[in-house]
Amino acid sequence: MYDEIRSEIVKVCHKLWLKGWAAANDGNISVRVDDGLYLATRTGISKGDVTENDIGLINDKLEVIDAVEGFRPSSEIKMHIRCYALRNDVCAVVHAHPPYATAFACAHQPLADRDLIGTVLELGDVPLVPYATPSTEEVPDAIAPYITGCNGLLLANHGALTVGCDLTTAYYRMETLEQQAHISILTRIIGGAVPLSREALQRLAALRPSYGITGRFEDITNDNK
Repeated sequence: MYDEIRSEIVKVCHKLWLKGWAAANDGNISVRVDDGLYLATRTGISKGDVTENDIGLINDKLEVIDAVEGFRPSSEIKMHIRCYALRNDVCAVVHAHPPYATAFACAHQPLADRDLIGTVLELGDVPLVPYATPSTEEVPDAIAPYITGCNGLLLANHGALTVGCDLTTAYYRMETLEQQAHISILTRIIGGAVPLSREALQRLAALRPSYGITGRFEDITNDNK
């Protein structure tokens, strides 16, 4: 059941590992496949080793519906479930620890430079979620006020999370987030980025529908830095 989606999850897991965004057993992925049903990666496995057998079908109570014997979803799947509960437009969640983005998370700095076209289009500002203890209800509670209005988050002292209407979108948003973080660090080294003007931000925001970009975006045109 859901063989094609399982295969897609495996490919994204391997990409995360190859890019160095999921060390050891870090990271987790889920996809909403029906009302209250999700495919999710299991706990305690390197994303470089993930196969279809490491992806199980669970419900929103974290009960295992269909999986190989011994399957347990990641304890961090709780924050995925909260994303789905708060966002009916979200059908995939990717959590990873990309180094540049995680550096911002560890420095307790949001990503809001507003200088890179692709980031403005796909993510807008990426807020920083206050620190919460992993594997507890603190994490979904912490992200709840933020995920309702954006497509990517930095988790303080932890990593990053992105959402999308499908797995490809959620994964590419993680790529965009990490690229922005990398460029933001480089521009700080050479004197700082020049942010886009308010007019430019407004025009980019207006282009999202024509590019087929879905999601939720805070208005970043009224407070340009």
